[in-house]
Amino acid sequence: MGTETKKDMEQSMTRWRLILGQDSQERFGRMGASGLGADMDMMDQALAAIYNLNSPGSFSSRGSAGAGGGRGPSNPQITKWLGDVRSLFDPDLVKIIQGDAMTRCGLKQLIFEPELLENLEPDVNLASTILLLKDQIPKRSKESVRAFIKKIVEEINRLLEQDIRRAVTAAVNKRKHSPIPSAAALDYKTTISRNLKHYNQELKTIVPEHFYFFDRTSTTAANKWNVILDIDQSGSMGESVIYSSIISCILASMSSISTRIVAFDTNIVDLTEKSDDPVDLLFGFQLGGGTNIDQSVAYCEKFIENPKKTLFFLITDLEEGGNRAALLRRLGELKEAGVTVVCLLALAESGRPYYDAQMAQKVAGLKIPCFACSPQMLPQLLERALKGQDLEQFVKEFEKTKK
Repeated sequence: MGTETKKDMEQSMTRWRLILGQDSQERFGRMGASGLGADMDMMDQALAAIYNLNSPGSFSSRGSAGAGGGRGPSNPQITKWLGDVRSLFDPDLVKIIQGDAMTRCGLKQLIFEPELLENLEPDVNLASTILLLKDQIPKRSKESVRAFIKKIVEEINRLLEQDIRRAVTAAVNKRKHSPIPSAAALDYKTTISRNLKHYNQELKTIVPEHFYFFDRTSTTAANKWNVILDIDQSGSMGESVIYSSIISCILASMSSISTRIVAFDTNIVDLTEKSDDPVDLLFGFQLGGGTNIDQSVAYCEKFIENPKKTLFFLITDLEEGGNRAALLRRLGELKEAGVTVVCLLALAESGRPYYDAQMAQKVAGLKIPCFACSPQMLPQLLERALKGQDLEQFVKEFEKTKK
């Protein structure tokens, strides 16, 4: 027991030594702590490069801190540091350390070096930074930047695509049954469950008395759901823009619904034609600038032909720089006309987003769901919306899970 206690104490002192840095080594030595092993020493050096700005090995001491702090460390030195970090820490920690390095040591300008991008761990926040600075990307780095963004797109796509397709299919293609028989439209699940009582012992199979077929008329042009995503591209919405773009492309690839993708700040860009490629779509956004939400909602109104078959996602922090009263009036009119309106303050994994709380309260007062949603919850939200279920109840259930 004594040996275990001593071992635990040594591990605890080692962790604190790493946290407090090289300057604490002498004090821990007086407390009986042994020196760091080879791996721990590498960790210490990697962390000191960004967290101990007075260390001789830190990036700032080599002239890279701040926007104009010299030419910075050589690329090979940073490349080695990135390689060390990726080999020494878990991927989630690597993303945090990378982000801190960009922020604390003024390394943002270096992320466009091709050899550095190859060593960076894919991260949504870093992708947001790259897209924010995309007009500054040098020609030699354009392909590396696209490859880096593509890795993130593919990672998110793997997480979300199947669930989104399943949600839309469950809501749109399987809502009604038709008396018209069609082998392609046979509802196997309902047919089997409702004919279980007709199981034939001799044949060892179910002999259905009645077959159920899906009503495929609901997917004709006149009855097809129209999903509009109106996406705020102001600088604070970077993570939401990335998730929204990928989800938009998944929806646009489904023939059972029609999808329109609009981006706005003080200007409006219709990106629907770029929905074949999520990377192209992302590079179509211009992160930064002001916000005129009312103007964008007015533009989207032109594409609403059947209000009761329209699902309108407004993805914004509601920091309206235009006419706030007109925006609220316009959203209320859409709701009254039968459009399913959802306001997502953020579509992101990060914690509580910043948004205009007063405007959010007023939007919610129109009986329009107004909340921040994680990407993993969106398939459930989609399915409920397309089935015409109570979305306010969904929001209440979702908020409970966050407490």
